[in-house]
Amino acid sequence: MTDHTNKKILVIDDEPDERAYLSTLLEDNGYIADTAEDGNEGLQKAKADPPALITLDITMPEKSGVKFYREIREDSDLRKIPIVIVTGVTGLGGNPDEFLKFLSTRKDTPPPDGFIPKPVDQGKLLALIKHLLASN
Repeated sequence: MTDHTNKKILVIDDEPDERAYLSTLLEDNGYIADTAEDGNEGLQKAKADPPALITLDITMPEKSGVKFYREIREDSDLRKIPIVIVTGVTGLGGNPDEFLKFLSTRKDTPPPDGFIPKPVDQGKLLALIKHLLASN
């Protein structure tokens, strides 16, 4: 067994195939995966049973990933949960750094803990998650 067994990761994405793909990848690598189809459901689940980490899509109906991100970073009980942005939105001119700056434009909103563009590189995502969970 790996040292991250039983660490729950909340996958927030409006695409059912992407939720299934990411949750299967995480479960196959020893994590417990929970899913939400938008920011509203994600926030409810995070508040009810805080996960060890969240993967977050940006473009979603109802509550967007940007709105979810800013709200969770303002919540004193949830703000320390690592968040990895997993999205096809890669920012101005395809530069993820510009997008990450945009997310943290509000005062006291830190940048996300990680950024993985779609299509997802499994190795990079798993390495990033392992690193973030090891440092928490």
